[in-house]
Amino acid sequence: MSTTETMFTDRSDFDYDYETLRTTGVVLAIIMFVSGILIALSKKFTKCVKSSSKSSSSATEIPKKEVPPQTV
Repeated sequence: MSTTETMFTDRSDFDYDYETLRTTGVVLAIIMFVSGILIALSKKFTKCVKSSSKSSSSATEIPKKEVPPQTV
């Protein structure tokens, strides 16, 4: 026996399930892609909603008094 055969004697015992690995990878890629788009769009829409609601509600808010900076 050569040294190469003694180092890799149990290599034939383990086989990769490439079909399951490929399917899992594609499913995870789709989930991450869709969730990234949803996060990006949700931040974009929440900015628009908050800014438009601020302008309409600012007329009904009581103006705050400015406090002078404290000196030590």
